[in-house]
Amino acid sequence: MNWEPDEFDVTRHDETFSIYEEPLPRERPKFATPLLSDGLTYLKGVGPARAELLTNIGLNRVSDLLFYFPRDYVDLTDRRKMEDLSEGHLQTILGRIDTTERKSTRRGSMLRMGMICEEGGYVEAVWFNQMYLVEQMGHGRRLLLTGKPRLDQNRWVFTHPKVTYLEENDNPNAALDPIIPIYSLTKGIQQHHFRKIFRESLSIYVPLLDEIFSPDFRAQNELLPIHEAVPFIHFPPDFETLEKAKRRFIFQEFFILQAALAIRRLQHQTMLSAPPLPVSQKIDTRIRRLFPFTLTEAQEKVIREITADMSEPVPMNRLLQGDVGSGKTVVAVYAMLLAVANDYQAVFMAPTEVLARQHLRTLTQMLEESRVKIAPLFGGQKPAERSKVLAEIESGEAKMIVGTQAIVVNDLTFDKLGLVVIDEQHKFGVRQRAKLKSIGKTDPHFLVMTATPIPRSLTMTLFGDLDVSVMNQLPPGRQKITTYLADENQREKWWDFVRKKLTEGRQCYVVVPLVEESDVFDVRSLTQVYESLANGPLEAFSLAVLHGRMSNEEKEHVMMKFRTGETQVLVSTSVIEVGVDVPNASLMTIENAERFGLAQLHQLRGRIGRGKHPGFCTVFSDPNHPDALSRLQAFAKTTDGFQLAETDFELRGPGELLGTQQHGLPPFRIADLKRDREILQQTRTAATEFVRNDPGLAQEEHKKIRRQILSRYGKVLDLGDVG
Repeated sequence: MNWEPDEFDVTRHDETFSIYEEPLPRERPKFATPLLSDGLTYLKGVGPARAELLTNIGLNRVSDLLFYFPRDYVDLTDRRKMEDLSEGHLQTILGRIDTTERKSTRRGSMLRMGMICEEGGYVEAVWFNQMYLVEQMGHGRRLLLTGKPRLDQNRWVFTHPKVTYLEENDNPNAALDPIIPIYSLTKGIQQHHFRKIFRESLSIYVPLLDEIFSPDFRAQNELLPIHEAVPFIHFPPDFETLEKAKRRFIFQEFFILQAALAIRRLQHQTMLSAPPLPVSQKIDTRIRRLFPFTLTEAQEKVIREITADMSEPVPMNRLLQGDVGSGKTVVAVYAMLLAVANDYQAVFMAPTEVLARQHLRTLTQMLEESRVKIAPLFGGQKPAERSKVLAEIESGEAKMIVGTQAIVVNDLTFDKLGLVVIDEQHKFGVRQRAKLKSIGKTDPHFLVMTATPIPRSLTMTLFGDLDVSVMNQLPPGRQKITTYLADENQREKWWDFVRKKLTEGRQCYVVVPLVEESDVFDVRSLTQVYESLANGPLEAFSLAVLHGRMSNEEKEHVMMKFRTGETQVLVSTSVIEVGVDVPNASLMTIENAERFGLAQLHQLRGRIGRGKHPGFCTVFSDPNHPDALSRLQAFAKTTDGFQLAETDFELRGPGELLGTQQHGLPPFRIADLKRDREILQQTRTAATEFVRNDPGLAQEEHKKIRRQILSRYGKVLDLGDVG
């Protein structure tokens, strides 16, 4: 594959569905030949002033305008005269405003509008608490009302109908299209302006669009040609045609991304080389001797996948998803020891120093009888200590390096780097991960892990060029965790239970969203909670606080006292969310649980039930929070992280689950990962086959697809293989 760097010009206009060379719109003379790069000034219905307004929403040229899709549609397919209206059905009627009246009622303010129907008759419409509508309701203004009318004392009344305003010079047939597009607006631009601009422009400019898909490909994937899809998505004759037009562009957006990921995956397999790190029976036996327990079937399966990858001269590029407590760290340790056994170095990078130091303790304990030297690398180390560690890494004396992002911040030189393991990969920016892959002399094998299970559609999008391993089996001995949703009048009962368990020798986490009181959110601060417990229900026990603003030394001191049992109750922010392992902690209270996402709640709960005692988690929340109840009920119902991830995806969509912006991928214009999962799967299959048949997209008929991939994803293509 020959992807020359000069094929991607970073100044080129980045467009989802079409690509043009001009970095700036062309302001053409009024009678010049139309081009898709034309500015908007000379379009009929625009002009200089309106063109300036359109730049506020990113519309600078005709190509921007054509792909500025409606955000919604008004269904006018059931259009009626007044005498044909019926109750309980969505209907539309055309008329002119006659009167408007404002009233105060028990339900608040009411706006009543009387309308003279253009085909005879009189109807009314009412809105409650929407007085701003009256500003647009000039006497005699022409409009369409869409809603479900009811007959009230021989007069038809629409309650909260949809209003579509029409201009006097609107083409009557156009104005009465069965489906009216609704666009996102900017100040000074009305819906009828957009509709008029599109009507004037489509016939002139749509024929100039490039079609990137061949007729055979379109037929195979049931796609409309672009010259049909663009007009139909703006002015569909019916909903079936509208869905076909939408599908064309959803498919295209997903396909371009999946093809980019497939190309990146193929590049990774063919252009990079890594040291083969094979496992022998002798090495396997030596490694397993360090584990004082039997591995689960899920761990065994993933280890087989990892060792098969690491034995090849192509870098492993694998994402390991494991639920809370499934034993991912053991799998990572096996992979690191395999690298060391082959005389290579291994890096283990964690997002926080608390978690990194825990991994360091785990490795130190496991390897205390071995000669493997482990080098810690953290942000707060003294210069002399850091220099010593860096020298040990460069000389190869240190075989395992454990730390935080200090690993990528420092100018590191490795002797022989064979493996990189990143824990909780979604907490690192994509460029940090890319730098970690590039700091060795060779291409290392790469394993990223997450205890936040990821919905399949997100995995295919954000990690589409990684091999994925899943561990959803808990090791034997993991205790059941019971979760309760409690209200304020159950607090006393809960603290009675906590006191009983603390007296029996258990320990407790109390999790709070904020460190200090906030003027924005009505949540109980860490300080408030600590003082209320220390001077109230838990005054007989030892308490400590832990939060992100403490120094690393303070955090480590607090965690050491909690691990040893000297501290019985740890009042903490979500800094304990990932990886903290105190087997004796079996109790958890989460305050203001509505402030946490489902995945975060699941991670927090995973801190208990890790020893020989069952876990008990109780959450308190604001009963008036609009979205909390459904999420918290799902949280209490199951401890299956994969099921919760899908539920979270259904409730909140992809945006907040992993912080998708940090992955560097441009946002979709029309595709939706939650709504369009079936199309995503189809495009993944189609793109994989497409790239397999023409790896460099060198065939003439594929060059437009190639250009579109480079235009949209060229800047992040070299980062695609780092998750």
